Amino acid sequence: MTTDSGELSTTAAFWDAAAATFDDEPDHGMRDPATRASWAARLRSWLPDEPSDVLDLGCGTGSMALLAAEQGHRVTAVDLSPRMARLAGAKLAATDARVLVGDAARPPVADGRFDAVLVRHVLWAMPDPADALRRWARLLRRGGRLILVEGRWGESDPIGLTAADVAALAAPIASRTEIEQLAHDSLLWGRPVADERYAAVIHPPPPRRHAEIVDVHLILRRPDDTVLLARRCGTGYADGLLNAPSGHVEAGEDVRTAMIREAAEEVGVVIDPSAIRVALVMQHRAPHGDSRTGWFFEARAWQGEPVNREPGKCSGIGWYALDALPDDMVAYCRAGFDAYRAGDRFVLHLHEAGDTIVHSPEGPSRAVALPHNDSVTPVQPAGDRP
Repeated sequence: MTTDSGELSTTAAFWDAAAATFDDEPDHGMRDPATRASWAARLRSWLPDEPSDVLDLGCGTGSMALLAAEQGHRVTAVDLSPRMARLAGAKLAATDARVLVGDAARPPVADGRFDAVLVRHVLWAMPDPADALRRWARLLRRGGRLILVEGRWGESDPIGLTAADVAALAAPIASRTEIEQLAHDSLLWGRPVADERYAAVIHPPPPRRHAEIVDVHLILRRPDDTVLLARRCGTGYADGLLNAPSGHVEAGEDVRTAMIREAAEEVGVVIDPSAIRVALVMQHRAPHGDSRTGWFFEARAWQGEPVNREPGKCSGIGWYALDALPDDMVAYCRAGFDAYRAGDRFVLHLHEAGDTIVHSPEGPSRAVALPHNDSVTPVQPAGDRP
């Protein structure tokens, strides 16, 4: 949806000019009691049964908003035209409804606040209808619904959207879409009509529960304060950079077991469960990707000499001084080691778009240490950490 202020001003001026005669259309003004009763019955069937928070976008002079308010709903009405909004305010003056001036595509309301979003004869005029639907869906609470009244108006040179068009646009955001054809009910329009007119009630699926991949990272530390790092290759992500031996937790596996398994698979060492310690927990995110939760474990005792057991994913391993780590490390891994040295135990490292995957001493630091209840002594002075 465009945010061009000039275009919005032109649109608002057009509807300002139309406001005085807008209610002359039977389905706008609903001055005929039969027309009004017919719309009221339809709206009652589309809205939730219980009193709910309803947002009417592109409300015009407020006729639909008034019906919703009279049915016991808590109504917020939005229109781009100040004159339309004033007429709607007058029409709704005896109710608790509020009327706002704003763009229907980007309404001046918060996300997740409404049980129903009602939009009549607006979607077809959006430059990007799919984007508008996505935005409107975000305004809903869990279990909310979008109610669209749309049509394909005219017979010789029709404009608008067909019901099939709207169903296709809604598919990416809907668990189900109910289409109700309305053209046959002449009471709604004050006359018989021959084009396509319909309501679409869109039910978005409940939001996914937050889920993240869990990965584990090994700080294998020798008495001389060197740590083992592996150089990635052939993985498609951060190839050529150093990071700690690491991997994903598999289904049914706890994080300690996963770390012991990964240590054996990647570098061939056997670590007794009693010899492994939690170093820190980090939520991290790549510049273009979802966040993950990483557990960093320290081990100072193990069996076997580390070797590269995954040459298809690693071009080599080596020992590096903990207080002089190389810069060509994966950024979040380097941040984890720096946090470990400083005694931090819970860390966020969330890249922004445009950040580099490689650690950059001159770049912005994304590491945020979270406070916790137990004070700890750093395993080593942090020095000039980035």
